[in-house]
Amino acid sequence: MEEYFFNCPYCFTGVSILVDLSIPEQEYIEDCERCCNPIEFKIKSEDREIVYFSVLSIGQ
Repeated sequence: MEEYFFNCPYCFTGVSILVDLSIPEQEYIEDCERCCNPIEFKIKSEDREIVYFSVLSIGQ
């Protein structure tokens, strides 16, 4: 697991998540810990390193 820091696409607050680097491609939705809006995460990793990280706001 690796802690990864990013800015929320809604409130622009700096927050972090734990990324499981043993999973090469991940796509999931999780709420921002600050503003509680849903964020779509797309993450790719190779050789235990993050090579792609994207956060998108979800239209409500």
